[in-house]
Amino acid sequence: MPKLPDFEALAIFAKVVELRSFAAAAGDLSLSKATVSKAVSRLEERLGARLFNRTSRRLALTDAGQKLSERAARLLADGEAAENEALAQSTTPRGLVRLAVPMSFGIKTVAPLLPEFMEAYPEVAIDLHLSDATVDLIGEGFDAGLRIARLPDSSLIARRLCAMPRYTVAAPSYLKRHGRPTHPMHLAEHKCFGYAYLSTQGVWHYTNAAGEQANVRPAGQLRVNNGEAVMPALLAGLGIADLPDFIVGEAIASGEVEVILKGWHQPEAAVHLVTPPGGPRPVRVEVLADFLAKQFAKGKKK
Repeated sequence: MPKLPDFEALAIFAKVVELRSFAAAAGDLSLSKATVSKAVSRLEERLGARLFNRTSRRLALTDAGQKLSERAARLLADGEAAENEALAQSTTPRGLVRLAVPMSFGIKTVAPLLPEFMEAYPEVAIDLHLSDATVDLIGEGFDAGLRIARLPDSSLIARRLCAMPRYTVAAPSYLKRHGRPTHPMHLAEHKCFGYAYLSTQGVWHYTNAAGEQANVRPAGQLRVNNGEAVMPALLAGLGIADLPDFIVGEAIASGEVEVILKGWHQPEAAVHLVTPPGGPRPVRVEVLADFLAKQFAKGKKK
């Protein structure tokens, strides 16, 4: 397998040509003169050609050096430009953020916030991917994702943005016809709506103040891959659902549904921003995370 070009030696050679001095190049690059000289010698040995004719007072390019100098100068300029662009992006928010968000949460909560973010950061573009399925951030090339759950152990870097309570609810008409469950195990006798992407794989876990636990695998006529899709059947009084606040909160406040099993609670979930591991996050991702955290916190105070 051929070796990679000696980019460092080529860049040092270009700097020597530009300044016409080994000492000046060393000073400009914050290297020792010996390091500069060794890099040029290494390049000459690799190419099998002398690049400079050197005397105590004069430094002149050979024919081989002259032919190489223009390309080496372009290489150095391209490298400096690439590095400067990367540095600029690491300090100024700009570029594309590919963000994966659960469908209903994205439509109801995230999308309405984006105009304010876009005005504040006009050089940042958002590619918003909406799906309740758990996206492979690394494999599918996403910069970040929002996940609403208790996160399992993983290599992803997670930042908690806000709490997201869940409620087990039913319409008053359902409770009038079928009775009100008072213990989680009673749910086995009721019609319940299922959710395909539940992190606990179809099991509802409850705990009460005394520390008693109950695990239930409910069943019913409807199973969905988007939580909001159960709302028409829920409001029609056809079953019981367990839903996050952003989907069912307004219906609870209006009295269209009632919270049941009030002495029992599902494990607390939260909205997390998750990013791939390795290195600092780009500033465009950081400002988006800070913006969302601030907006979600503001929303909870209302």
